[in-house]
Amino acid sequence: MLRRDFITLLGSAAASLPLCAHAQQAERVRRIGVLQGGAADDPDLQTAFAAFVRELQQLGWIDSRNVHIDHRYGAGDADVIRKHTAELVATVPDVIVTAGSAALVQLLQATRTVPIVFVFVPDPVGSGFVKSLSRPGGNATGFMQFEYNLAAKWLELLKEIAPGVTRAAILWDPTLPAGIGQFAVIQSVAPSLGVELIPVDLHDLERDLAAFARTSGGGVIVTASGLATVHRDLIAELAVRHRLPTVYNFAPFAAAGGLISYGADHIDQFRHAAGYVDRILKGEKPADLPVHAPTKYQLVINLKTAKTLGLTVPPALLARADEVIE
Repeated sequence: MLRRDFITLLGSAAASLPLCAHAQQAERVRRIGVLQGGAADDPDLQTAFAAFVRELQQLGWIDSRNVHIDHRYGAGDADVIRKHTAELVATVPDVIVTAGSAALVQLLQATRTVPIVFVFVPDPVGSGFVKSLSRPGGNATGFMQFEYNLAAKWLELLKEIAPGVTRAAILWDPTLPAGIGQFAVIQSVAPSLGVELIPVDLHDLERDLAAFARTSGGGVIVTASGLATVHRDLIAELAVRHRLPTVYNFAPFAAAGGLISYGADHIDQFRHAAGYVDRILKGEKPADLPVHAPTKYQLVINLKTAKTLGLTVPPALLARADEVIE
């Protein structure tokens, strides 16, 4: 090879080096942490996660190709959630996706720099997770589970499907700000509906619910919490055993044998979360991405459970249902 040609070839190779380096940098694998408060064997959480992964694929993010997804479950245990939180933050992910207030509390205590996208979190402003819905202002943003006013709807539904109810056990997790907020809203409408409220701590569920059921005219409302979701099969079974009409906050409760549920579509929120992850991976900041209220709610009625409890579901209520389990 002539000396002149060799120098030209060398110059061309050197000029291409920055472009190659840039291409390699652009193709680096991004890290996404996912922390759910429920159990790993929960089929509904698995379905929601699968919907999240599919939506990411539609947006061009493929697990084990240009992203690595590290998925953890808390099983409703605060210590397990705390452990997984520390592990995920230590991996220095590009973004963490989480479901529920309990996990979000732990994440925000662990990091104020890693971007966080949350789903199924009630009242993120009142809980101090974000500064405002339109301008979150910190490292977290996402999708609300509901506005607190929805909790009043649960009591209205209980009276509609079981008009004889005069006492309602409110199953809640008093360690969560959201638990307190939901109870307060239900309490504000109870007098107008002629219902006495009895708070039942989910940590003492079986004993307290059995004691409540000894007096007639009882019904139950299960407020939203990770602990309730983890134990939904047990709660639905206890409600039927004690012949207590019960309203739940989440469609899988009705699928587990609960009488009636009304709440946001969990899977829909995970799909939207994938869109926010895409925007963050492309350079946008959680502080600038507004928190959204749910756009899709589901009313599910389990007619089999209604029959077991000796209840006749009003036709008008059936007509409003998104799903009827027979």
